[in-house]
Formats: sequence, structure tokens, C-alpha cells
Amino acid sequence: MFTRLLPDKIVRSVYDIDLNELKQKGLKGIITDLDNTLVGAKDALATPELIAWLDGLQEQGFKVVIVSNNNAGRVTRFAEPLGLPFIYAARKPIGRPFRRALEVLGLKAEQTIVIGDQLLTDMLGGRRMGLYTILVGPVAPKDEGFTTRINRQIEKVALSRLRKKGLWPEEDTK
Repeated sequence: MFTRLLPDKIVRSVYDIDLNELKQKGLKGIITDLDNTLVGAKDALATPELIAWLDGLQEQGFKVVIVSNNNAGRVTRFAEPLGLPFIYAARKPIGRPFRRALEVLGLKAEQTIVIGDQLLTDMLGGRRMGLYTILVGPVAPKDEGFTTRINRQIEKVALSRLRKKGLWPEEDTK
């Protein structure tokens, strides 16, 4: 049951993602979550380090779209200065925002990566769509909202069961 939550890869942060490995797999597009994936949930703007990372993605030919469950104001204020397309109030893990993101990218599911910090939204939604999934550790876990804190409690149960079955690595971001 919980195997649909399993990411393809687990890293500590977006900066630990091996972009050359992704290119070798034929991946060309990135659907990324915003809060606690790229920046903390209370950080209004991208850090210089994140801007450099995003520029590096584009230099390597990756297309990027932000898909966030957060509201229009939050996502717009963050994404517009970066010139990134975005989808807000996504209601992940439902499929519609992922399909819309694929349309924005002009890519197929097998060419696309989902990067996120939550099993129940990002990983489940990406896996259901047949996307390559990368789980990152949350940037600022103390800044999480009410719904995310509930999701984290459910994640703990799922992780416990996955570990008991030997499906989750002992060294991870959770």
C-alpha cells in the first residue's frame, strides 16, 4: 500500500541532485514543489544559491515549472521574479496539476522529474503520473503549516512500515 510513496531517489537538498545523471536518463523537465523544497515556507524570495542552481538547470537544458499547493499570492511573488512558470493551489497529489505542468513543459511523463519534500503530495502525485520522483529533505521544517504537519505524522507511519519491510533506506532525509 505504501509503496506508491517511494521516491526514485532521496537527497538532502536540491543542490545534491546529480543533473548529469538525470540527463543520461533522458529526463528534460522538472516539476518542483516550492515550500520546503526550494526555500522555507516563510521565505518570500529565492536565495542567491537557489537562483544559481535554477540558472544551472536552464543552462543544462532543463525546463522547469513550479507546482505548489500554496495560494496565488505566495507562488506568484516567488516565481515571477525568476521568470518561472507556475501552478498554484494545485491540490497535489491529484493528477490535474501534474498534467498541466507537463503541458507547460511540452514533455511526456517519462521525460519529467518531480522534486518535492513530501511523500503524500509530491511523491504520491508524481508516482501516480509515472514521473521520476526525487524526495528532498525539508528546507525549514519548523515553518510548516498545519496541513503539512498532519501529513508529516502520516508520513511517519508510512516510513515505519516501509522500513520494517526493508523498502526504505536507514540513511535518509526523513
